[in-house]
Amino acid sequence: MLDQNSWNNFKSSFLYCPETQIDLDQSKIAVNDDYFASATFEGVFNSMGELEKGSIANPDEKRMVGHYWLRNPKLAPNSELCDEITNTLKAVKAFASDVRSGKIQGPAGSYTDVLHIGIGGSALGPQFIHDALGCDKKTRMHFVDNTDPDGIIKVLGEIPDLKRTLCVVVSKSGGTKETRNGQLLVQAAFKKAGIDYAKSFVAVTGVGSNLDKTAVAEGWLARFPMWDWVGGRTSLWSAVGLLPAALEGIDVDSLLAGAAKMDQITRNNNPKENPAYLLASAWCQASAAGKAMVVLPYKDRLMFLSRYLQQLVMESLGKEFDLSGNVVNQGLTVYGNKGSTDQHAYVQQLREGPNNFFTLFISVLADVRDSKDAELGNLDVEAGATAGDFLLGFLLGTRQALAEKGRESITLTLPRVDESSVGALLALFERSVGFYASLVNINAYHQPGVEAGKKAAGAVLQLQDKIIKTLKDAQKPLNVEELAKETAGSEEIIFAILRHLVANNRVKAVSSGNILEDSYTL
Repeated sequence: MLDQNSWNNFKSSFLYCPETQIDLDQSKIAVNDDYFASATFEGVFNSMGELEKGSIANPDEKRMVGHYWLRNPKLAPNSELCDEITNTLKAVKAFASDVRSGKIQGPAGSYTDVLHIGIGGSALGPQFIHDALGCDKKTRMHFVDNTDPDGIIKVLGEIPDLKRTLCVVVSKSGGTKETRNGQLLVQAAFKKAGIDYAKSFVAVTGVGSNLDKTAVAEGWLARFPMWDWVGGRTSLWSAVGLLPAALEGIDVDSLLAGAAKMDQITRNNNPKENPAYLLASAWCQASAAGKAMVVLPYKDRLMFLSRYLQQLVMESLGKEFDLSGNVVNQGLTVYGNKGSTDQHAYVQQLREGPNNFFTLFISVLADVRDSKDAELGNLDVEAGATAGDFLLGFLLGTRQALAEKGRESITLTLPRVDESSVGALLALFERSVGFYASLVNINAYHQPGVEAGKKAAGAVLQLQDKIIKTLKDAQKPLNVEELAKETAGSEEIIFAILRHLVANNRVKAVSSGNILEDSYTL
């Protein structure tokens, strides 16, 4: 018999957005009514409104935040920016059309492969869109998203013919080391194959950056701009994400239109009818209780969603200080993979281990993406039940099993996995991040922790240079402690550097019988 109280709770906690056919169910998570007090949400909505008008939303870097303009250029604060956005989109679509039609060709004919080189937001957005929406047999996509040489070599080994491969290099500053390293290794592979790489390389970068200057000097095939008012984790809507998507035949207009629809929905000034504000309120309460967000999409095409959200949410919200300079150590930890695969992995702990999380379930109504596959999708695997029926059953069953143990959850339901729905879904999360940031008074659009890591990595490489020079000048092998005195470096870091150099035959170890006491020489 139906629990009427539960049904009434569901009805009061369910929000359906007819424009996108996406719905939000928060009946299984408690949210404090304080978040809906007029004094709270009026300030949040006003802050978001000023951001969309072009206010300095990133005070540390004195930058506007304009990713919302990318899917509605008329929102840009001036006609020049509007024209730049519109003209770049036209250029992206025209270039992709020329590549796909064979009008633009490589040294051996039409391009069959695209190699995308980037890191962080410059890679995660394109990777997610490819995994969710890619189904084109005409163009194979490949990604270099790290400075791991073995990983780069593995990707290159999966490409049948470099002469028919278009390379897209993405770096706003043009100085991102991981991207630069990937670019250089890929270019070396082209040279080894006797190919003039410049004729197959495309740059997506800031105007006047080092990468931009290199592309001009070497005569690269094309260049597309990145703007300082678009952060890496929201750059999907620029040439960063739209170019590889268009090259793969994905409908970028529908992707942008879906996001624009959700933008309009999340401008609703009634907080209980605004899905982004509802999500942000739940996130804030969960974060304050020390809970993480476990993302479980029950759809293989959305497997990359947790990785995408890790950057969008954790880089945006993980902040030591608020805008007033107070130490707040804000953040929301995100992890996950996909259902129902992970019911065989960590759901055991979710139900019976520490109650330090809430789950974000993502459900998709349509079992298959393409209607031509409907017959296979509707095949009964048991009497009256399809594989998709089992998928929904596992979602609902897992959600109920968690609820029985007092484990909270939110459920988002999409009509299908297509360009419009995916665009709307990502726009919903972006607005939720913005609302959360306003609720707790932090800057969601800078990343000082990331910059600190880059500076520390640079210091390690400087120390390595000192170590090599010291060994070169030495008349005898030196151990870690001796090198630390000569270079003023940390013994632990010197030890790690030396082990790496030895493993790659760049330094020779002289064994002492104790690895910690070994000496080293060139």
